[in-house]
Amino acid sequence: MSTQKTIAETEKEIVEEFSLFDSWEDKYEYIIDLGKKLPPLDDQFKIKENRVKGCQSTVWLATDFHEGRVFFKADSDAVIVKGLISMLIRVLSGHTPEEILNDKLDFIQEIGMTTHLAQTRSNGLLSMVKQMKNFALAYKIKNGSTKEYEHGRAETKNN
Repeated sequence: MSTQKTIAETEKEIVEEFSLFDSWEDKYEYIIDLGKKLPPLDDQFKIKENRVKGCQSTVWLATDFHEGRVFFKADSDAVIVKGLISMLIRVLSGHTPEEILNDKLDFIQEIGMTTHLAQTRSNGLLSMVKQMKNFALAYKIKNGSTKEYEHGRAETKNN
């Protein structure tokens, strides 16, 4: 069994990391560094269906679901956006749909992101969060349902 951190523990770590910086210029540099460390997304995932709508930059978000947990991968053409999505991935990836849906992502407010990002970046951040939660909801519905969807129609499983 893995000793994965809870979402709250990871959020607390990020808040502590940001508290080490005195200025927002330093915090932006840190976000950019996080973006540079984000592994590039394989081109096969850079498709229209994986584009996050509502972002000024181009952002792709791909997911995988196994053993009851959602795993995220992402990329962007803007390095600061890559840094933002890398923080979201760090917090949410590897957790259950319920954990993802129930978390309020308070760290975003606590590190001052909502007040220091330009309005377009802030809207983009909200779009990324919304897309991640939508994926979690879709996995929750798909895997919590007693129906299987095949060829566009629901069929009840015979257990």
